[in-house]
Amino acid sequence: MTTPSNLNHSPVDQFIIEFDRALRSIVGATPMRRPVPATEINDSPELGTKLTQEEEAHAAGLMRVNHVGEVCAQALYQSQKLHAKSDALKQKLEQAAIEEEDHLAWCERRLEELNSRPSLLNPVWYAGSFVLGSLAGLAGDKISLGFVAETEKQVEHHLDGHLKELPENDHRSRAIVAQMRADEIEHGKMAMTEGGVELPSVVQKAMKTMAKVMTSTAYRL
Repeated sequence: MTTPSNLNHSPVDQFIIEFDRALRSIVGATPMRRPVPATEINDSPELGTKLTQEEEAHAAGLMRVNHVGEVCAQALYQSQKLHAKSDALKQKLEQAAIEEEDHLAWCERRLEELNSRPSLLNPVWYAGSFVLGSLAGLAGDKISLGFVAETEKQVEHHLDGHLKELPENDHRSRAIVAQMRADEIEHGKMAMTEGGVELPSVVQKAMKTMAKVMTSTAYRL
């Protein structure tokens, strides 16, 4: 995939581009470059894919959590790209962020189909993640990339859990989550290939704790 680059824009133009991306992430107006996985599958009784009210509510809660995760991903990549030392690394982070934008848009679409909405706390999730990404970026490229790798590893395990929890007949949500998982694995590999280092266990545990708070809250709000 060819990656559009913002690196040659003036600082003012870059700020406008990134600010627009942040607003779109928060309010739910993200552009989609790849089609939603499994768009050919219809939720209909004839195909055995119609969800009950309880299944729809549970699937919506899980997809809202995934949507929050993608809002956080945009904030993390934006902040880490801001502090990256080399243009080559900035380009890698930009490519990953673009692919994560697809995830965000897919989750937005699926939430609409499930008669639900994104988290009401998206501005909070975005702001907190931007701060964390900035701290990782200020620690240097190796730590920053290690943070990306650990984040993606935890997201992979989180999505594994959702593939087990989603209703068996919710093929549309399951297809989205499966493709997201595949992309997250590649992003994690990229981070380690580019020089990321493994984070201390205490940091990994703290990240898991924060993730649990976020997911339990976003499921309902």
